[in-house]
Amino acid sequence: MATAIKRVYEPASRADGARVLVDRLWPRGLTKTRAGVDEWLRDLAPSDELRRWYHARPDHWADFRKKYLKELWEPEAEDALRRLYHLAHKRKRVTLLFASKNETHNNAVVLKELLDGMRKPPTGTGPGAIHAMRKREAAVRRR
Repeated sequence: MATAIKRVYEPASRADGARVLVDRLWPRGLTKTRAGVDEWLRDLAPSDELRRWYHARPDHWADFRKKYLKELWEPEAEDALRRLYHLAHKRKRVTLLFASKNETHNNAVVLKELLDGMRKPPTGTGPGAIHAMRKREAAVRRR
């Protein structure tokens, strides 16, 4: 499985594989057809509060990453993160789409690092957690 990141404003390519938008807001000026988005996981985006905080302090990248990873522990992001891991393991290539003009410091970069194994995923996420969750769900259904 290969993971790439790309601005959503760049033209779609067959080499992109599954195109996943990881922003909370739909990109300005793009139609759904032109964006070529296969999946929109808006719950994976940083909270509005964190996004605004980082926008006002672009030189605080390390702090942003730390706060963003902490937000991925929250229940709202858990399902979306599980869905992203599922897509990444099901498809040969996943391209994470973002609208930010900063191509090196944005939430898609952090998510790519998680998928590539460069950072440990938040507790309770990832393939092992998905397997454990399915076992728990099956046990509940058997009752």
